[in-house]
Amino acid sequence: MKLAVILCFILLTATCIEGGPAAYGICQAGCAAVTVACYAAAGAVFGTITAGVATAPAILACNVAFGQCSAACVAAGLLPTP
Repeated sequence: MKLAVILCFILLTATCIEGGPAAYGICQAGCAAVTVACYAAAGAVFGTITAGVATAPAILACNVAFGQCSAACVAAGLLPTP
């Protein structure tokens, strides 16, 4: 009986789900695209290993901006999108 109630609840509330996860994915893709451009402007390739003392300050700035952008995408994932 409990399983039937749970399944009915899921089915009845499934239509209320909006585009939050899709908005989150789009936001993350936008962050990655901007970060690729930032790396290219700094003369590097996004996704390659650039760790160490000799890492250019521009690359470090790109990484910080990417982290902040990704953190901001959480709001897009949690808020319902019409």
